[in-house]
Amino acid sequence: MNKILYLILHPFLSFNLWADEHREDEGIDIFYALFLCVAAGIWLVIRRERRSKNSPIPFHFSAPKEADPNWGSVKILNPTLESHLEDENIQPMMLPDRRYITCFDPSNGLHIATVLADNEAEIAAKIQRAIKAQKTWMYTDFVKRRRVLRSLQKWMVENQDICARVACRDTGKTLVDAALGEILVTCSKMEWIMDHGEDALKPESRKSNFIQFYKKSEIHYNPLGVVAAIVSWNYPLHNAWSPIIASIFAGNGVVLKCSENVIWSTSWFVNIIKLALEACGHDPELVQLVCCWPEQAQALTKSPYIKHITFIGSETVGRQIARDATDHLTPVTLELGGKDPALILPNTDLKQWISTWMRGIFQNAGQNCIGIERLIVHAEQYDDLFDMLKERIEKLRCGSVTQPSDQGYLSPVDVGAMISNTRFDALEALIKQAEEDGAKIVNGERYQHVYHDQGTFFQPTLVGLTKNSAAIAQQELFAPIALVMSYETVEEAIELANGTRYGLGASVFGPDQKECLEVAEELDCGMVAINDFAVFYVNQDLPFGGTKASGYGRFGGPEGLRSLTNPKAVVYDWWPAFIQTSIPKVLDYPVRSLGISFEFTSGLIRFFYADTWRARIQGLVALIQAQRK
Repeated sequence: MNKILYLILHPFLSFNLWADEHREDEGIDIFYALFLCVAAGIWLVIRRERRSKNSPIPFHFSAPKEADPNWGSVKILNPTLESHLEDENIQPMMLPDRRYITCFDPSNGLHIATVLADNEAEIAAKIQRAIKAQKTWMYTDFVKRRRVLRSLQKWMVENQDICARVACRDTGKTLVDAALGEILVTCSKMEWIMDHGEDALKPESRKSNFIQFYKKSEIHYNPLGVVAAIVSWNYPLHNAWSPIIASIFAGNGVVLKCSENVIWSTSWFVNIIKLALEACGHDPELVQLVCCWPEQAQALTKSPYIKHITFIGSETVGRQIARDATDHLTPVTLELGGKDPALILPNTDLKQWISTWMRGIFQNAGQNCIGIERLIVHAEQYDDLFDMLKERIEKLRCGSVTQPSDQGYLSPVDVGAMISNTRFDALEALIKQAEEDGAKIVNGERYQHVYHDQGTFFQPTLVGLTKNSAAIAQQELFAPIALVMSYETVEEAIELANGTRYGLGASVFGPDQKECLEVAEELDCGMVAINDFAVFYVNQDLPFGGTKASGYGRFGGPEGLRSLTNPKAVVYDWWPAFIQTSIPKVLDYPVRSLGISFEFTSGLIRFFYADTWRARIQGLVALIQAQRK
């Protein structure tokens, strides 16, 4: 660092020494002053020029009134996505032969909006608008693309409160869960793309072999065109922004299909990106939002104009999307969830990591694809861990952060609502079956909140399992339920960790990091954290994805950005004026002699690829002789 500073300051230091030696000359003082003024002027011009290209651009936006915790609305009894069909109070002026979607707050049942679902024609029109905008956007440089992201990041940091409240209103999560799972990771992604995205996408030199020593080989990562992202509801801000910012930075247009459960919040979040694009002088139609019922989704997944699909969601839907994509051989990245284990090695300090495990299990009411679903602990520590978890779980408080109550608006809430109550029967049945098979249970039922009677809450639950074959140990729960399992040997623990059809993420905890790393190598999954939880997602330089029934392909990191491009190999001559490829006469069409041509080719191959120099020289002699014949 000192050498760098010396090189930068050396010209100025040298001039100062020279000026001090000639101080008696008044002309030197004048020249010295002029020199400093010119240097300062150049610095200011360069700084202003950089700022004019790189500084974030502010833009006007309107905060939705529904995000205000004091906002009131109609409370829906037994809210569903089609509650408008039964409740006249929330019915809009409905168009004939069209379907609508009811948006509601899962934590208290308040009606947010009733929106018109897209049909096939509208989806096709949105794809065409993105195509038109992308034809101009693809020629923008990375400086302009970074400026859009920089504007978005500045906006998000300055408006964290409203972002969190919008996400909480539509999903029922807590403010802390929104800050960690929505805002923190999205800022991390934008920062990585701004700092390293260009390096991942600029032309990359590749080594040439000896036979092509006069050639230069490169990979150019060209935009695909318009890509699609079909994302889940658990993080409406991050799940929308993450594929959008990656897609547009790679030069693509993007059509995002969000879940029907979060159309209200996703619409607002996507509109913010459109406003930023427009403020930076670009066509906001580059980004399109689709919200439709599953019956209309094939207008997107089977479109010949969509060049890549990223899907985050269930295995059932993911398989259907993969089948749809075969119509036009559209590449697909699938992230289909998991049954992530936390493998706890013998003699681990349980008190040191109990808070990490609690956060990994119960953040976002357990609705995390890389949340901890199974704690696998040595038999000697099983009872201790179960008791520690039981003590904490019984103190957890369910509630809403989007509606004042007799408890007070900012009353502590640990676990928010689940997105809906549609899976409550199945969860209770799995827990009941495990209990009948000998499992120890803490809580294990839906929760009727005393203030929010229409909220979809499930009790934070602890299940002490006796066998890995239990259905609750094999199915992804996506709920605030902790499973604790015991093992006798580390080999058995690894077998338990790998003993499901999923393979997304995992954690290994233990006092010996070397042993943890050795165990991590044995786990059949896409990502592993050592003595931590899900940190591989905060580091956006890493690819995200899994194996087995958890899907295939990766998003995040250089791999994720490049998957949104067409990697084009380009080969050209280093010295075109002096050496270029030419066809020897012995190989030129029409071939004079098949035997001589083969002798030449055989000698050529031997010269370049034989394993000894003697054989290579023999090959050179053979090709020269064949050339002379």
